Amino acid sequence: MADEIQVAWSDQSSVLAPAYDSFAVTPSDSVDFVNSATTNGIARSLYIGTAGNVVLKTERGNISTFLNVTTSFVIPQKCRRVNSTGTTAAGIVALY
Repeated sequence: MADEIQVAWSDQSSVLAPAYDSFAVTPSDSVDFVNSATTNGIARSLYIGTAGNVVLKTERGNISTFLNVTTSFVIPQKCRRVNSTGTTAAGIVALY
């Protein structure tokens, strides 16, 4: 039998732990997410409220485009920002 992975709920940095907070995203081509003691300016994932394309800046600074993302989809990509140019999805919420 395989060993079970146990994650403490307080281990917020684990990719297996659930998000512990969220904020509404305002897409911008130049302004990254706010750096704070708990987020370090990095979202763990993005919830998409209304379908469309999402252009984001990854944790490492690369620009990635997710095409035709459906409503209520969660993009499991750590990111610093959602760009306004090329992003057609709406109701985006960052989870961290």
